[in-house]
Amino acid sequence: MFEVWAPEAESVEVEIGGARHPMRPGRGGWWTAEVPGAGHGTDYRFRLDGGDPLPDPRTRWQPEGIFGPSRVYDHDRFVWSDDLWTGRSLPGSVVYELHIGTFTPAGTFEAAIEKLDHLVELGVGFVEVMPVPPVPGKRNWGYDGVDLWAVTDNYGGPDGLKRFVDACHRQGLGVILDVVYNHLGPSGNFLAPFGPYFHSSASSFWGQAVNLDGPGSDEVRRYFIGNALQWLRDYHIDGLRLDAVHALHDTRATHFLEELAVEVDALSAALGRPLTLIAESDLNDPRLMTPREAGGYGLAAAWDDDVHHALHAAVTGERHGYYEDFAVTSPASLAKVLTSAYYHDGTYSAFRGRGHGRPARHVPGHRFVVCVQNHDQIGNRAEGDRVDPEALRLAAGLLLTSPFTPMLFMGEEWGARTPFLFFTDHVEPALREGEADRRRREFVGHGYDDWAEKAPDPGEEMTFLRSKLDWSELDDPAHRAHLDWYRALIALRRAHPDLSDSRLDRVHVEYGDAWLVVHRGAFRVTANLGRAPLTLQTEPAEIVLASDPGVHLGPDLVLPPRSLAILRV
Repeated sequence: MFEVWAPEAESVEVEIGGARHPMRPGRGGWWTAEVPGAGHGTDYRFRLDGGDPLPDPRTRWQPEGIFGPSRVYDHDRFVWSDDLWTGRSLPGSVVYELHIGTFTPAGTFEAAIEKLDHLVELGVGFVEVMPVPPVPGKRNWGYDGVDLWAVTDNYGGPDGLKRFVDACHRQGLGVILDVVYNHLGPSGNFLAPFGPYFHSSASSFWGQAVNLDGPGSDEVRRYFIGNALQWLRDYHIDGLRLDAVHALHDTRATHFLEELAVEVDALSAALGRPLTLIAESDLNDPRLMTPREAGGYGLAAAWDDDVHHALHAAVTGERHGYYEDFAVTSPASLAKVLTSAYYHDGTYSAFRGRGHGRPARHVPGHRFVVCVQNHDQIGNRAEGDRVDPEALRLAAGLLLTSPFTPMLFMGEEWGARTPFLFFTDHVEPALREGEADRRRREFVGHGYDDWAEKAPDPGEEMTFLRSKLDWSELDDPAHRAHLDWYRALIALRRAHPDLSDSRLDRVHVEYGDAWLVVHRGAFRVTANLGRAPLTLQTEPAEIVLASDPGVHLGPDLVLPPRSLAILRV
């Protein structure tokens, strides 16, 4: 059965092998057709009112790319081996973000499977995969995706993603998929001819907003909610990271996110395993994670950029752009986020020139996903440069003993030196030639005014190739030592509930001009943020873990420059 929503069309045909088959109109603008002999593997397109052939808005398979035909895909043909998988919850877990195309030299799901042992030994609980729908060309971060129900064949197509998820579950790893519902990519976006998928006036920097609250939006909302349920149900995904939800334009009484959360909770009950929704938001609004019974949307968690900004400013000293608010008061800003989640909780933001955010201390810490690095914070720098290993070890010690849900970015655990640059492969000359200028304009006012001069051409293949992880770095003793530090921190967090306790009112922080002591139950996380040795008075204790062999505990604690020690009292 072929079906498509096209409420404004006078006639719709499904084209298979050059033959056109008329479709029957039904309720609500839906059209259907039975075509004998068609099934899994059949290529097809739709024609509206005799126009050009177009891919299916709900295509599950685009083997020839975004401009090719859709192909019928039968989910039931795949044989799963994760029958014993009962899911994984976010509290107590560590998330590992990766981009399939650059995680390995081959850049495929199959190649990523071969590295899962490394992630298990690291101790993470979830793998978070950047978006996988079809994109223009062969390389992309994934946020230019179209055909949102499909999986790009660049990585291995729908079966490839299923094999990856199946393998993760066999290894005890949950899978979170990054999805983009606030816009579609500029190339290969054929939704508009089918119906009112886009808002008549609202837009964001990335493109026209989807129509979540205008005429015809009931079916548009079902399109995106159905998409989310597909990943969780048919691909056995354990959670979704919702990209930039502040760019969702929805004025309806029941917000799209609340409606989505209700549907996902219902599916979770039916499947008998936890399903997690994590929002990326620039609003510092705890209503995202507040239970619906208390007037919130009921999502499981949200990214918390304030923790990243405070950590980054404290260990690097950078003050440009949005780091300005955090560097001026560092380490006071770091102390605040460790106890309050948000630094801007109604306070004035110099970067924005206004007050920002609202208090969130009532929200459990595990509902905030925090990091030292992620794809944006590295990739949005002109040269895609990462935090230097010494500063990274210091920041990781604070991150992995925090009351939040820590997230690592691929390669961070061994101090990878490879950059993560912004790359695309637009096939249309106008988009390809204008991409660098568009990126430059996006960062005006962010302190990256030299972006255009320093950043390589996003469309050059070498920009993509340079972003691939170099796994041979693990043969270097310095990188191995860095990896051992991360493994030890995660193992300590897992072994001692005090270090994963998400109750913010149980966190107490002392600080000075260049030092910090975080009280975590029976543990004291002591950090020297400065570039001179530091002596701290401390209660009787033992050193459990230290980032520098020069850490010494006698009558007082001696911390070398930019070092961290975890004590047990």
